[in-house]
Amino acid sequence: MKVTIITVSHNSAQTIQDTINSVRAQNYSNIEYIIIDGNSSDSTKAILRKNTTCIHEWVSEEDRGIYDAMNKGLEMATGDIIAFLNADDFFTYPGAVKDMVKYLKKENAASCYADLAYVDSKNTEKVLRKWVSGEYSDGMFLKGWMPPHPTFFVKKEVYQKYGGFKLDLGTAADYEIMLRFLHKHKISVAYLPKTIIKMRAGGVSNASLWSRLKANHIDRKAWKVNGLKPKLFTIPLKPLRKIVQYM
Repeated sequence: MKVTIITVSHNSAQTIQDTINSVRAQNYSNIEYIIIDGNSSDSTKAILRKNTTCIHEWVSEEDRGIYDAMNKGLEMATGDIIAFLNADDFFTYPGAVKDMVKYLKKENAASCYADLAYVDSKNTEKVLRKWVSGEYSDGMFLKGWMPPHPTFFVKKEVYQKYGGFKLDLGTAADYEIMLRFLHKHKISVAYLPKTIIKMRAGGVSNASLWSRLKANHIDRKAWKVNGLKPKLFTIPLKPLRKIVQYM
């Protein structure tokens, strides 16, 4: 099965080479790597030009934000399975993609997720906190659960059937798409209990406690747009606890 990995970037010159290197190091032979850059003004584009042996397609142009860029990547993807790797994240070991595909096929699932480690932005060997997802069962979103989106591998046919990211939800768009796929449409899913991604501390939705609280408020809209009624404390609390851990 072909795996399309999509990275979106904007002024990511300080970190994107690590991301690219982790894709290049993967021992899974059938990978399509796409990078969607938001017309970066730093040296990001120069880095992309130097890595064309690893990057199958890349574009650099103005967009309407991260999730618009992700949707562009979805339109370009030709793989059977699609995953998103942020421009400041990277795979933890060379067999990560191979393990995800193998387990997805073994479980005959439409999607698969794993665990993630938050690391220091300067010293990526320093783990600040681990996001151990645990097995999913129906209704867990009602308890504030969510998987780490960078570990979420999904068959392309799911996106074709249920759609891409909703741009009007801001930083909740990744939460909403997982809620839509897993909770609303109940696609089949498998959990691989391995840490396959390292994420540098920070980011759009986790940059501060206040921004995470705002993001949790937006997350509620994800339920409304799907015609769902969350319980009072359905907001995903795990990301909130993560930012408290390293503030």
